[in-house]
Amino acid sequence: MKLMFASDIHGSLPATEQVLAHFERSGAKWLILLGDILNHGPRNALPVGYNPGAVAERFNSIADRIIAVRGNCDSEVDQMLLHFPITAPWQQILMADQRLFVTHGHLYNPDKLPPLAENDVLVFGHTHLPLAEKQDTVYLFNPGSVSIPKGGFEASYGMLNDGVLSVHALNNTGVIAQVEITP
Repeated sequence: MKLMFASDIHGSLPATEQVLAHFERSGAKWLILLGDILNHGPRNALPVGYNPGAVAERFNSIADRIIAVRGNCDSEVDQMLLHFPITAPWQQILMADQRLFVTHGHLYNPDKLPPLAENDVLVFGHTHLPLAEKQDTVYLFNPGSVSIPKGGFEASYGMLNDGVLSVHALNNTGVIAQVEITP
């Protein structure tokens, strides 16, 4: 199963357009949004092209192909604009031999892991920092941010394809991080 991940969009219409273009080209079955979809939050500067209403409309056009979780900047008012559920703090995606525990990262993260079995994957955003690695017995995956990257990284998104989790630069300059997940 091929999946695409995007996090911390923060209402940026240009970033949303790029995400949707990559999604269409990727052949991924699902687009997993890791929270902070429409609002920038009080700690972040306004992202380029801030237009949460238009972002909602663009994502609503593929609502039946989105799995999403709630970020710390998402609200019930945001849910009123979106045609797919965003209020769950976490989701689980079951694969043949392991699961992806999908969350924003402000509740569960590498410093506060949910209950995970050996070789499960914690997929999270929130930090705006890309990460793809195995830590002890679990995998950690963060696709970074598509609109407000931090730590000197480029804007980025994630992919799961043929057992490899990878973080890709949004502007097509290459792979930033990757890890092969094994059951």
